[in-house]
Amino acid sequence: MREHSILRFRPQPFFAADDASFPAVHPGGGDLIQVAIVGCGGRGGGAAINALSTPSGPVKVVALADSFSDRLEETYKNLVESGVEGVDTPEERRFAGFDAYKQAMDCLRPGDIVALTTPPAFRWVHFKYAVSKGLNVFMEKPTTVDGPTSKRMLETAEESVTKNLKVGAGLMSRHARNIQELRERVLNGELGEILFMRGYRMHGPGGYFHSGPKPEGIGELEYQLRRFHSFLWASGGAYSDFYIHQIDHLCWIKDALPVSAQALGGRHYKIGPDGAESVDQNFDSYAVEYTFDDGTKMFFDGRSMQGAHNIYSSYVHGTKGMGIAARKYDCSGPSAIFRGQKIAPANAVWRSEDESNPYQNEWDTLLEAIREDKPMNEAKVGIEASLVCSMGRMAAHTAQEITFEQMLNCDHEFAPGLDELTADSPAPVLSDEHGRYPKPEPGIKAREY
Repeated sequence: MREHSILRFRPQPFFAADDASFPAVHPGGGDLIQVAIVGCGGRGGGAAINALSTPSGPVKVVALADSFSDRLEETYKNLVESGVEGVDTPEERRFAGFDAYKQAMDCLRPGDIVALTTPPAFRWVHFKYAVSKGLNVFMEKPTTVDGPTSKRMLETAEESVTKNLKVGAGLMSRHARNIQELRERVLNGELGEILFMRGYRMHGPGGYFHSGPKPEGIGELEYQLRRFHSFLWASGGAYSDFYIHQIDHLCWIKDALPVSAQALGGRHYKIGPDGAESVDQNFDSYAVEYTFDDGTKMFFDGRSMQGAHNIYSSYVHGTKGMGIAARKYDCSGPSAIFRGQKIAPANAVWRSEDESNPYQNEWDTLLEAIREDKPMNEAKVGIEASLVCSMGRMAAHTAQEITFEQMLNCDHEFAPGLDELTADSPAPVLSDEHGRYPKPEPGIKAREY
């Protein structure tokens, strides 16, 4: 899962909200840029700290927004106690509720930055509003969880390019220098022709992977949002939220998107840490075979089980040798290349040395692009990476081969009407009389649930 990073922001000048495009801004970097954080969970609080830690120019966090006031105030308290300078979010610019994203973005000028760090179900709603306001955007991954919202996001992404807005998509592996170096070497032929790739993220349950029946005193909608990893509509589940980085950087190294996926997966124990039955929608294990247009395969294994063997790494195999992409976690190095297919000191050809923080690097790149008006818009690649995850997830959940085009054109929208959601709205998925939520049934249900 993502760590806190140092984010670097660079400013843009003021333009009227109805301008067709927003050219280079704040040349020389002397002007203040204002930042709004929409989503005050761990990533939102981390983004605020990172933004204020940049030496690239004056930055202030001027607005915070979250659906729930307790998370909003906890993040504000943590920011103040961190001692970082530039927290300028008085009570009148701390907004709670399902329309809080609008209020926070309304505090910004065109050319400022909004960080969208809510569960991804809301990304299409918030991204659309941000682009209409002429705001540069950092959005966390995944950016979509189903086909219909992916199509909406692609339309908004095109509009953001037309308006010359800069967008980062939270795919920090693409900004990890070790993986950048490996990719360049692979594309230059140092591994020969790619034969296959493999990625693993297997460890104990993390985040809100497990959820027991909803307790008394909390509504269904609030419960599902607070435990968003457990619900496919909110996060794409563990598969999309946990596994996207390795899946994305392996596709990026190959410089291609898979055309189809077939998979296995299952619920084995589903007993939470407290011994209660878990009623969430996740599988405990996933094994997905992606196929590229040239026939190359990419294998990904994910598992969330206590007591099982842990592997958290990724590899590329070619006709001339093999490479380690991520040695541990999502993208940690050093990356390396070996002769043949065996990892051994005698076979070593190259080993990365750069140890810079990829979370900082992605923001450096985004903010340099804003200040110097360089091309930088990761919205489309973020959507495509999310679709590739959804494709593998759906293949496991339905026990069918799923193509990229089928995933994009799938009509199952997990949570329609999120742009009109209120605290009194019914939850997008409802439990049965035993508190259990609809779950995938491979080979039985054509849809994921």
